[in-house]
Formats: sequence, C-alpha cells, structure tokens
Amino acid sequence: MSDTILAVIELDNFPKQVAARAAWLASNYGYDLTLVLSDPTLAVLGDKFVVSNEARDVSEQIKDAQSQILDDLSKEALANGVSVATKVLDDRPAGDALIALAEELQPKLVIKGTHYHSAASRALFADVDWQLIRKLGYPLWLVKQDEWSKKPRILAAVDPTHAGDEEASLDQRIVDAAKDLAEVSGGDIELLHTYQSLEELGSKAMWTFKPVKLSPDKLDEEARTRHRELLDRLATSNGIPADRVHQLPGRADEVLPSFARTEGANLVVMGALARSGMKRRVLGSTAERVLDHLHCDVLIVRAA
Repeated sequence: MSDTILAVIELDNFPKQVAARAAWLASNYGYDLTLVLSDPTLAVLGDKFVVSNEARDVSEQIKDAQSQILDDLSKEALANGVSVATKVLDDRPAGDALIALAEELQPKLVIKGTHYHSAASRALFADVDWQLIRKLGYPLWLVKQDEWSKKPRILAAVDPTHAGDEEASLDQRIVDAAKDLAEVSGGDIELLHTYQSLEELGSKAMWTFKPVKLSPDKLDEEARTRHRELLDRLATSNGIPADRVHQLPGRADEVLPSFARTEGANLVVMGALARSGMKRRVLGSTAERVLDHLHCDVLIVRAA
C-alpha cells in the first residue's frame, strides 16, 4: 500500500468539497495526493470507429479543460506542501476503471463525492458508488455536501457481536480509523452499536429451547446485556469514555442516520465484509442501506 490518497473528482458530485477534504487528509497524514477526474461520457467522442475527427478534437479540448480544472483543484493541497498528481479518466465502465486505477496505485484510501441514488440505480447495482462499496479493496470515503467542522465529531458504528466477522477484526479497524482521525483533527469520537430486540424479530422470540419456552423479555434482556458487555469491552480496550459509548435498539439503517444527525456527526466510520455474489445480492450491506439517509460523510473500512 502506497502513501497516497486517490481522490475521484466528478463535476456533479461536489468537486471542491472532495478536493478540499482530500487535501486536508493528505496534509494531516503526510500523504501524496492523486486527483483523477472521471468522465466516461467522453469515451465515445474519442472512438475513431464511431465519430469524426471533429468530434475527437472536441474531446481533446474538453480533456484540456478538465485538466485545468484539476490544476485549479490542486492549489489548496499544493499550498499545504502536498505532492499532487492529476489524471483524466474516461474509461468505461467508470466503476471498473476506478477500481483498476486503485489497484495500480494501492492508496491508503479512495475519496469521492456521493449523491442521492434512485431506486433504479440501487436495484441494478449500476451506480459507481455501489460498485466501489462492493468491490473496492481499499477504505472508501464518501463525501457529502455537509460542512466539515474544525473540531469534527466522528461516529464509529460497530457490531461487537462480530456477525459475519469470525476473527473479530473489523470492529477494531473501524475504531482505529476513527481514533486516528480524531487525533489528527482534534475531534471527538463516539461509539455506537445497534441491535434488534427480540420483540422486533417477532415469532422468533417464542422459539422453544430444550424444550423450555423462555419468555421474550428474558431473552431480550440477556441479549441486550451480552451485547453491552462486548461493546464496553471494545470501548475500554480503546480508551473510549463510557459517556461516549451508545447502544440502541433497532435496525442500523434506521437508527444510525437519526443518531448521527442528533449528535452532529461529521463522519460515520463503518465496516464492510466480503460476501459471496448471491448473498451480496440478497443482503446488501449496512453501508448501502444507510448511505442515502446519512447527512454526513461516510468512511467504509474493509475487513482484513
């Protein structure tokens, strides 16, 4: 992995905010920065088998203008002593091209803007954001238009029961990333775990065990207590004060956006686990389910 940040600039996805956030990260961590402007719509203009020389000339003029845009967006990073490289990328499909570039650069993280996704793009998994969430092998920072505070509030969303993470490594990666960012920015970190109560799970709460039927209230209390023990253990081992540790009942995709807004979070750090193709299609991921509902930036950390 190289000491560089890959910033994906899309002209309709807050390019100034993305460049500023990337410059801030690169400056604080001492990393290099690569700004890549992704515009796959130009690919057809450069295809000699489809269009005229005039069209290709137009394509080159647009690329020159885009290179100038990247130069302008680089100024803040350069002023802070960051080494900056720029590239215009028009390969299609855009998601695959960006993933290939990331594999070439092996960055510390990839950062890009994000917007509201229609139901159609979510259903077809065609949007670039979905492809990066699912396939990118590096941490992914998705920027929204919300202002970034001078003393940011960073919310680490964890699952101390380690569902789907047998080695229990993902939570620690999430917390490590949040702590690192809090340290370099002078920000605050909050820890949140959501869990589904047995009342929400309906008839499953009435399952019979050995063959004694346990009450839903007792099962729910035991589950809540066990979850809290694991959460407190994670917080204690990372030096996170008890008043910044939160456990709330409910689905993560419902609770997390509301809690993040209430707490004034600037960034939510969450995890992504690799899944098989069919399971991925059926279940998706928490990051995908909450992305459109969060008002703030999202950093998606990968399992080892």
